[in-house]
Amino acid sequence: MKQLLYREVPTPDTNAVCEWLQGEFQGSVGTTVGTESGFRWYGPGKGVDRQSPADADLVGCVWTVQRTTYIKVFRWAAMALPEERTVLVELERGLSDRFPATYPEPPEIDLSKDSIFDALEAQYPRTVKYFRKMPKGEFDLTRAYWWERRWREGVRSPQNPKIVVERSAGNLPTGDGASDQNFDLIYVGGALGVVHAAAMARLGYRVLLLERMPFGRMNREWNISRAEFQSLIDLGLFTAEEFESVIACEYKDGFHKFFDANNPPQSRANVLHTPTVLNVAIAADRFIQLCGEKLTAAGGEIWDETEFQRAEIFDDGTLITATHLPTGQGRRATGRLLVDAMGTASPIAWQLNQGRPFDSVCPTVGAVINSGFAPEVWDQTYGDVLFSHGDISRGRQLIWELFPAEDGALTVYLFHYHQVNEQNPGSLLEMYEDFFTILPEYRRCDMDALEWGKATFGYIPGYFSLGEGDRTVAFDRLVALGDAASLQSPLVFTGFGSMVRNLSRLVDLFDTALRHNLLAAKQLEQVRAYQSNIAVTWMFSKGMMVPTGRQLPPQRVNAMLNTFFGLLADADPEVADDFIKDRGQWTTFNQLALTAAWQNPTLLWWIFDSAGPVDLLRWLGSYLSFTWVAFLGWLFGWLPAIAQRLQSWLEPKSPETWFWLLTRSYALTDGLGRPQPVKPLQRRSHAKSTETGEGDRELERSVR
Repeated sequence: MKQLLYREVPTPDTNAVCEWLQGEFQGSVGTTVGTESGFRWYGPGKGVDRQSPADADLVGCVWTVQRTTYIKVFRWAAMALPEERTVLVELERGLSDRFPATYPEPPEIDLSKDSIFDALEAQYPRTVKYFRKMPKGEFDLTRAYWWERRWREGVRSPQNPKIVVERSAGNLPTGDGASDQNFDLIYVGGALGVVHAAAMARLGYRVLLLERMPFGRMNREWNISRAEFQSLIDLGLFTAEEFESVIACEYKDGFHKFFDANNPPQSRANVLHTPTVLNVAIAADRFIQLCGEKLTAAGGEIWDETEFQRAEIFDDGTLITATHLPTGQGRRATGRLLVDAMGTASPIAWQLNQGRPFDSVCPTVGAVINSGFAPEVWDQTYGDVLFSHGDISRGRQLIWELFPAEDGALTVYLFHYHQVNEQNPGSLLEMYEDFFTILPEYRRCDMDALEWGKATFGYIPGYFSLGEGDRTVAFDRLVALGDAASLQSPLVFTGFGSMVRNLSRLVDLFDTALRHNLLAAKQLEQVRAYQSNIAVTWMFSKGMMVPTGRQLPPQRVNAMLNTFFGLLADADPEVADDFIKDRGQWTTFNQLALTAAWQNPTLLWWIFDSAGPVDLLRWLGSYLSFTWVAFLGWLFGWLPAIAQRLQSWLEPKSPETWFWLLTRSYALTDGLGRPQPVKPLQRRSHAKSTETGEGDRELERSVR
């Protein structure tokens, strides 16, 4: 018996596939007989009286997993028949015509007339069923629906985004058109934004934070390692005791393993163990609340349930307009610098990068499950960092994450790497329907016995950078931060980890720019958490995406993942630890890439087949940029130390030159995964430079 065909049929209706095989499919040669779970094919010349199972030349079987259907065809006969190729081609063509790929749209709903549950129940019955069981399920499902709608609108009109930032000549208005709320920094977005905002407030800046949701309400949970969080303690933003207070759970090992039952031998891998990667679960709500307390204690303000509407940029500051959602009342404030921390939903990010705001995204859904798993299903001292239990499903390679949480709870995620596409933007609601259907396949459980905590979801973006300045992250007196800047790893998508690892660097750059009024777009474009050592990994994530409209061999993505993670599993533990924590170096990257190509030469073809020649050339540009920066880092490794010695002399004489030198120092250290020592926060009597313009001095007086 030899396998001749393995393909996915992109439909959850396996019965319809069987009925088609049993009643409609007939090849142009030979005879096809339907069976309960597939078909048998008899070559020409075999009469009806000889059509017993033992006489079949080809046998097809159908099964379902991950809410999709798969079919395999085997040669049952001892010898190949000339006509079998014709039958296979006709079978694949018939399946494609009868069961094409579809990309369902969420319905248009009016929440003033229907509840979110009633509006979505017909299309997403399991999603509605289990959101009803969550303490704030209606609010969270409404939020997920809103986020998907906002994401789809941005993907489908990147050339014509909503204009929310405008430049105006002259200084900020005074009199009736002025705002009586004046700040140094205005942050829009209170998740990752509040971490940075709290640090800047501790330096002495007057900070305002806008958050669309009730402050502290998170639809994500975060994981990190103790070594990484230590940077926040060294910075002086947290104490060791406060860190312990926000730890929800800590496990002793994490696993990475991808389904390989259908992989060729060279694409099967051992389990990768990463005991010091993402092994500390942070209680996100508690962490955010604590950051908020630090922000307000330092004199900052938080406007929650307030939605950003627009910003007007003047020569001496920015004027923002927002709406307080519970009352509908408009609110205005002015600031020296506006910080966009709204993530993928940011209309500012879409405006700044018209035509190409993001290249990829991880639609991610999940939930905190308080209890209900049998004790033998999962040991709370372990985490599932990356895991797949099946092959490509309806054009997506689904990947699970499972992290122990507080008081015996588990946080479970389901996501996939996805190419941004107007026809197929990626759906949170479809993913949730998958999540609630196939969770028992992943971890044995009775869905109705589970106690649900809160929903966790979001769109995590990626950008395929060619170099440091490839993406616009700034405008005059405006700069993007976190996911809105899309400067985290395009492979491991660690937005929270990237913020923590780069916080000291970003705070130093923000502080320098504000003290010297270096707030023009060309200067703020240098304030970014770009890392050339991780930007180059976007080709790996590209290879894990199924292009819209294409059908890849179902096992391909798992085979690629196993090839690469198998190398990490067989290498020294420090290699995987550095790679996943964004510290991988040029030599390590090349060693892994060359070893993967040597071990599995077809990997190169798979990547080319998925990416195409254009993206392959783009990636070559990224690789050359990485190589050049790594060479400069080797050649000028002494520069950061010299720069620190020059600071007291150079900064007062030429602030802009010092700022450029500071950004280059960080590019050659942190930008290559070799972070400089953390600079502790030191509050100043006032945070503003005496070299600000007249408009900024007027703003200073109003702040005081």
